[in-house]
Amino acid sequence: MQASPTPKVGSTIVAEPAPIAIDWASTALLIIDMQRDFLEPGGFGETLGNDVSQLARAVAPIGAVLKAARALGLLVIHTREGHLPDLSDAPPAKVARGAPSLRIGDPGPMGRILIRGEPGHDIVAALAPEDDEIVIDKPGKGAFYATELGDVLQKYGVENLLVCGVTTEVCVNTTVREANDRGYRCIVIGDGCASYFPEFHQAGLAMIKAQGGIFGWVTDSAAILAAMSAANADA
Repeated sequence: MQASPTPKVGSTIVAEPAPIAIDWASTALLIIDMQRDFLEPGGFGETLGNDVSQLARAVAPIGAVLKAARALGLLVIHTREGHLPDLSDAPPAKVARGAPSLRIGDPGPMGRILIRGEPGHDIVAALAPEDDEIVIDKPGKGAFYATELGDVLQKYGVENLLVCGVTTEVCVNTTVREANDRGYRCIVIGDGCASYFPEFHQAGLAMIKAQGGIFGWVTDSAAILAAMSAANADA
C-alpha cells in the first residue's frame, strides 16, 4: 500500500497516563475529518455559528506527523464526514438538528453543505491525501459506523492507531471509543486535535486518558516525531 516498507521495529512513545510501546508495522495514522467544511469559512462548521479559525491550530502538527509517517512507510488513513447527494444516508434528525444558517444539503459557498463530491467535503490542501493513501467516507461521527474501516484495519494487521483531527470531543472521541471497544490501542495526538470550544478540547483529551487510559493514551506531535525519528535511525 505505502511507497516504502514500514520498519519492523518498536518504539516507546512518551504519553499520558504512561509511556506506550508500539510496533510500527502494526500501526496506522488515522486523520479525522480535516475537511474544508469544518475548517474554512462558508462550510458546515460556520453554519452552526462556530469560529472555524479555532481548528487551524491542528493543521501544522498533523502535517508534521503526516510527513514523518509517509517517510516511515506507515499506513495512512484519512476520514471525511459527509452524505450522499440524495441524503439517503443522513437521518432526518441529523439534518433538522439545531438552528444552522444552512442545513446539510443546502447550497453554500463551497457547494452543497456536507455532501460528498462537493468542494467543501474535500480535505484541506495542506493535508491532502496522496494517491496511495486510504480515504474513508463516513456518514456519522464515528469512523467505524457504516464504513469499511474495520475491514481495512484487519486487512493490514493494524493494532495501534495514532489518532488526530477534528473535532476533539465529537468525531475524534467517538472514533477512539469505537476503536477501544474493538480492541485497538489508540494514541491521540493532542496538539493534532482541535475543537471550536477550547474547553471541550481539554475535556475530550482528559476523558481519553482518565482512569489509567480508559479509552487510550494522549501525547503530542513532538513525542510522535521523536519516536518516528528513532525508528528510522534503527531501521
